[in-house]
Amino acid sequence: MGLFNKKMGLKEYIEHIVKPLVENPDKVEITEIEGERTTVYELRVGEGDLGKVIGKQGKTARAIRTLLAASAARLNQRAVLEILE
Repeated sequence: MGLFNKKMGLKEYIEHIVKPLVENPDKVEITEIEGERTTVYELRVGEGDLGKVIGKQGKTARAIRTLLAASAARLNQRAVLEILE
């Protein structure tokens, strides 16, 4: 999946992680909402792909969130991923 590099934005990094997991990568939508201290990334995927992104017992979603938080920390930022239906 590749490591995060500072030339790649966090939004692109999430896409880079999520698109190989889903059946319809063209339906992956990420909305970036910047707050005072934290940036929220809202992730929407195509019909039938939600379970693939969440994973068994939420393990895949937890892993994606961990990677995002660690990558944001490298940039001295805070980031949160919300997975929407």
